[in-house]
Amino acid sequence: MNARSPAPVGSGNEADPASPQRFAFVLIPDFSILAFTSALEPLRAANRLSGQNAYSWTLLSSDGAPVHSSGEVGVMVDGALEDAQRFDTIIVCAGLGAETVRNHRLEGWLRRQARQGCRIGSVSTGTYVLARAGLLQDVRCTIHWESLPAFEEAFPELEATTELFEIDGSRMTCSGGTAALDMMLSVIGLDLGRELATAVAEQFIHERIRSRDDKQRMALRARLAVSHPKLLAVIAIMEEHIEDPLPRSELAQMASLSTRQLERLFRRYLGKTPTRHYLELRLDRARLLLAQTSMSVLEVATACGFVSASHFSKCYRESYHRSPRDDRAASSPKTPPAAIA
Repeated sequence: MNARSPAPVGSGNEADPASPQRFAFVLIPDFSILAFTSALEPLRAANRLSGQNAYSWTLLSSDGAPVHSSGEVGVMVDGALEDAQRFDTIIVCAGLGAETVRNHRLEGWLRRQARQGCRIGSVSTGTYVLARAGLLQDVRCTIHWESLPAFEEAFPELEATTELFEIDGSRMTCSGGTAALDMMLSVIGLDLGRELATAVAEQFIHERIRSRDDKQRMALRARLAVSHPKLLAVIAIMEEHIEDPLPRSELAQMASLSTRQLERLFRRYLGKTPTRHYLELRLDRARLLLAQTSMSVLEVATACGFVSASHFSKCYRESYHRSPRDDRAASSPKTPPAAIA
């Protein structure tokens, strides 16, 4: 992909045809190519449909070398961080493994760009990079739902939300995937008007521009292919109480059911007991924390509502046929990656 010709820094709020807003996309190894292209392509379409050179963009990597996505697609970049000029907006594009590697060179460069008034954003797990650079203090941020529990454990002081995307002052983050498209459509709408943003959405067969508070995950009804309202209500309560699991009797009472009725609902629609479904939810959360954090097995057990590490390990082994420590070792790189200076 080739960047457009360099141009002076724009106003940052209103696109000027004579001075396009300059975007930089920083690609991190194993970045999500869907999230990256969903953020870049709306800028191209906005230029085309408006007849203006409203946006320009440059692709960067830490050292100027090509970067491979999580799908093993190699992408050529236009330069390294130290070669780059000033930008209006920088978008960090990350993906799998962003929680395990630090890039001090990139973090320092982002802080310098922020001090110069640059808007800093991210897609997918790029939120980790911004957080480590200290750029998310006192602003709302978001990250992919699968990474959110581990992110909250790593940065409990930050205001991480479950929103599709967040634009808070000079910071913008999105959950990844096609959410990057909605975030950039929102930016285009603010810069060039809602009508153009809608036209860009239509170009990409995007039925509507989702707002920041649209949900990341599919509704439970669609995820489970179940429509019984009381069953869905109980499962939603379970998902909200992973660290402090509620007894079956309390779950039944909250749904105005008897425990016998609750058992029947789960067996009829899901083919399992409420206790088993609740345990699977907690073990799924534990597996993510083991893969994405450095929390001890005991800390993971506690965060997922288990009374002891031994009980947690027993349940984990019965479900996944390996111990929590074995699973963590299997998901870790053979050679731990060193932080980039």
